[in-house]
Amino acid sequence: MRKPRSAPSKASQAGPPRQGGPAPRRGIQSVEIGFRVLAALAAEPVPATLGALAGRAQLSASQTHRYLASLIATGMAHQDPASGRYALGPQAIQVGLAALARTDVFAMADPAVAAFTHDTGRTTLMAARGPLGPTIVRWHAGRVPVITSLSVGSVLPFVGSATGHAFLSFMGADEAAGARDGRAPAPASRRDVDLAAIRNDVRAAMAASVDELLIPGLRATAVPILDIQERAALVITVMATPAFDRGEDDAVVAALKAVCRGLTHAIGGQWPATR
Repeated sequence: MRKPRSAPSKASQAGPPRQGGPAPRRGIQSVEIGFRVLAALAAEPVPATLGALAGRAQLSASQTHRYLASLIATGMAHQDPASGRYALGPQAIQVGLAALARTDVFAMADPAVAAFTHDTGRTTLMAARGPLGPTIVRWHAGRVPVITSLSVGSVLPFVGSATGHAFLSFMGADEAAGARDGRAPAPASRRDVDLAAIRNDVRAAMAASVDELLIPGLRATAVPILDIQERAALVITVMATPAFDRGEDDAVVAALKAVCRGLTHAIGGQWPATR
């Protein structure tokens, strides 16, 4: 007499166990493609043609047109009736503003800067613009300590520090002149500074560097994290003493720029592509 077959266990029905962690979640492909078109719209600095959007989204023109029709219907996109060009719609702007309101740039930047400090061994500081000027809000000590009177809460000069130069360079020209001079009449040494030259140099390099200008024996390079208005939300400054090889400075600064560029994009800002 045959024995009745036992029902397969749940484990056998599920197949062999997965290796390397959980499998990626399945999504809806049409939604993913729709967001590719939406991202293409967001990446265009001005209203764009159908062909430009199709090329950026890597889709055919007909497929892009169908997705744009759905985005327009939901208010995520808008088509100018005169030119036929496409731009982000009012609903997309509302979503973007809501995301910006929930973005904590300090919380995002701090672990990234800590990792940069660990990787390079260089001391770094994070500064925000306070009522008295650029103010240190975080200090990450490197492998070789930087002995200085600066600490969290210290206010740096707009003129005379790499951090200050980075802030000045991403303000309006009139605002920068006012920040440089302060409320009181500016001393001759500050009036003689070529502010326009500083701003042009920093914006071209996307970094501000000083060598023993603020503190003897200390060289520093500051890189901004830019917000949606292309202003410095925070400035990250890497410092070095003579204990560090100057020949390594370019690679360290390039790494810091990569960190700040990534954080700029994460908070909705635009890193200037032509610089």
